[in-house]
Amino acid sequence: MKTSVTIPASRSAPHARTVLAVGSLGFFLITLDISIVNVALPNITRELGGGTAGQQWTIDGYTLVFASLLLFAGNLADRVGAKKALVLGIVAFTLASAACAAAPSIGMLVAARCVQGAGAAVMLPASMALIREAFPDTGRRTRALGVWAVGGAVAALVGQPLGGLLTTVDWRLVFIVNLPVGAGMVLFLLAAAPSPTRPARFDWAGQVLAIVALSGLVYGLIEGGHLGFTSPVVVTTLVVAAVAMVAFVVVQARGDHPMMPLALFGSKGFRIALSAGFAFMVGNYGNVFATSLFLQQYLGLSALHAGLVYIPSAVFAIAGNLASGPVTNRFGPRLPVVAGQLAMVAGLVALVATVHLRSVPLVAVCLIPIGAGGSLAMPAVTGVVLSGVAPGLAGTASAVFNTFRQVGGAVAIAVFGSLMAGSATFLPGMRTSLAVAAGLLFGTALIGLRVQTTREEVMT
Repeated sequence: MKTSVTIPASRSAPHARTVLAVGSLGFFLITLDISIVNVALPNITRELGGGTAGQQWTIDGYTLVFASLLLFAGNLADRVGAKKALVLGIVAFTLASAACAAAPSIGMLVAARCVQGAGAAVMLPASMALIREAFPDTGRRTRALGVWAVGGAVAALVGQPLGGLLTTVDWRLVFIVNLPVGAGMVLFLLAAAPSPTRPARFDWAGQVLAIVALSGLVYGLIEGGHLGFTSPVVVTTLVVAAVAMVAFVVVQARGDHPMMPLALFGSKGFRIALSAGFAFMVGNYGNVFATSLFLQQYLGLSALHAGLVYIPSAVFAIAGNLASGPVTNRFGPRLPVVAGQLAMVAGLVALVATVHLRSVPLVAVCLIPIGAGGSLAMPAVTGVVLSGVAPGLAGTASAVFNTFRQVGGAVAIAVFGSLMAGSATFLPGMRTSLAVAAGLLFGTALIGLRVQTTREEVMT
């Protein structure tokens, strides 16, 4: 019988800082490979082909596998320990990045991006669980999550301009840049103490059904925009996805070792966090995908100039991440969750109203509340997730939460890309896409008014 490692009540500050640094670097890498690749898509298409569908799959190949394997990865982090799982994820991600850089065709690039997504899936819940171990106190953990989220904000800050700069030399450099970061993370992680383990069986039936359901959904949405949603292939794929989703829920309800314990949904805060995370990614991924193509393919900006447009938004995003912890500790999570999402709504609505003016400075201004609002809300939402579950389920809960987030991003790119396919439909499709994202975020902001502000809602 496997012996679990006992974690002390508190961590020493140096050790906690090391864990936080590694976790933040992990989130940096995961986020970087969305922002840095988005701006390189036109150049990738010119060299490898694939058209709009190739662009969508270059992003969604990553996010789809990421979303599909997060539940498995959360179970893995609980079973083998967060530290060991994080090392495995970093190694897989780094090797896949090298394969992306060497890809000779769009098909090989998409395949390598899928492996990259698998590595990212293992990294994310493991990094969140490791931070929970290092910061058992709720107040310190809330501040730590704000710092952890800065990794994503910094990636957004440097991702677009760095991607533009590297793409002017060779788009393959946007993947090569991951290699030294991944190697450095493994070296840092060697200093961390072993993580506790929780013996559990893997839910293989649930994993297969999750992959079939999410793959079918995203494939049907992407190809539906090109072949038409009445196409027999598209209709069949979406029906299979729907059946697989229903079967997945049944397996989770009846299985002895479910990868997504339905008891997690007994926490009201957890349910609210899932909806907020989904809507955030629709607004965030969908916005970055749409505006990157708008700036380059519609306005004719270079990759470098398009990347520079995102700098003001990313600077405010870093400020929002750092402010989120203190604001949450003082006022509770409700204020940053609701205010942050409403700020994103304001930015998206402003884009919808002004994008036809084709003003690059105006686009840059509209992006600021989107970046600042999301960065204010998401650390608080993540804190709600971790506070609403028992400590032994931290990895699984964070995996479920991030699965909903990544599904939101994958669906947004699939649907928005289909709406914007073709020069005649690009601008109307972009405005429709951003309006849908704004409406969804407004709805989840209203739901966020029900978030607890005075006490933690912890499951027993």
